[in-house]
Amino acid sequence: MRWEGERESDNVEDRRSGGGGGGGFGLGGRGIGAGAIVIALIGWGVFGINPLTTLEVLSGGDGGSPQVTQAPAQPPPQGDKQAAFVSTVLASTEDVWGQIFRQNGAQYPAPRLVLFRGATPTACGTGQSAMGPFYCPGDHKVYLDMDFFDTMSRQLGAPGVFARAYVIAHEVGHHVQSVLGTTGKVDGMRGRISERDQNALSVRLELQADCYAGVWAQHSQQARNWLDQGDIESAVNAAQQIGDDTLQRKSSGTVRPDAFTHGTSAQRVHWFTQGYQTGSVQACDTFNARAL
Repeated sequence: MRWEGERESDNVEDRRSGGGGGGGFGLGGRGIGAGAIVIALIGWGVFGINPLTTLEVLSGGDGGSPQVTQAPAQPPPQGDKQAAFVSTVLASTEDVWGQIFRQNGAQYPAPRLVLFRGATPTACGTGQSAMGPFYCPGDHKVYLDMDFFDTMSRQLGAPGVFARAYVIAHEVGHHVQSVLGTTGKVDGMRGRISERDQNALSVRLELQADCYAGVWAQHSQQARNWLDQGDIESAVNAAQQIGDDTLQRKSSGTVRPDAFTHGTSAQRVHWFTQGYQTGSVQACDTFNARAL
C-alpha cells in the first residue's frame, strides 16, 4: 500500500502523551497478556461498538468505570510514521464517504480518531486497549491503541499494512451506521429481545461494517491507485482471523454459534469482499439478507 505522501486528516486526536493508562487496569496497555487479549476478543469481538458493556465486565460487572486522567488533546507529532499512516487512511475514508454522501444529497460528518495508550475516557465509558479498536456513537469518535497493530501481526496472524487500514475502515463503517441511524435501531432493541436475538443483530451490524470497509477499499483504490499486490488478500486474511468461530476454536477448541457477535470468518470475508467488488452501499444490506 503506497500511502506515504497522501493527504493526512486533521481529525486525529493524540492522547498518548501522559500515558492515559492510569486506574490500575490489569488488562490495559502493554501489560496485557496473550490469554487476556484472546478472552477479550472472543467475549466482545475485536471491533466493539459498545465499550461501556465491555468495561462493566472488565471492572467486575458493577457498571463502575475506573477513573482515568485524559491527556491533553493534540495532533500527533511530526515524524510519527504510524500516526501518519492512521491519519492518511482516515483522510481517505473522509474523501470516500464524503463523496458517497454528496452523491445522495447529504453531507458527511467526519468522525475524529483518538490515539491512546492503555485507557481513556469516552462518552461510552472508559475505553481500554483490551477492547481492541472501537467506535463510540456517543461522541462520534474512533478509539485506537496502536499497540493493537502488533497484536494483529504477532498473536492473531493478521500482518500487513492494508490489514491495519481495514481495521480503521471497519470502525469508520460503524460511524457511517451511526450517522444513518442503523446503530440506534439495533441498540434500541436491547432489553426487548432475547440475548441470542440481540447477538444475531450485532452480527449483522458488524458484517455491514465489514462491507462498508470493502466499499471504502474499492473507492479509495479508484481514487488513489495505492494498493499493491497482496494488499486485499491481507485484509481478507485479517477478516478470516478474527471471525467468531476462529477465535472460539483457538481458545477452547469448540464453537458456540449462539454466542457469535461479529460473524464467522467466512461471513466476514464474504461481506468485506462484497463491498470491495461492488463498491455499493446498497449491496451491504446485511439486515435484509436471507443468508449471511
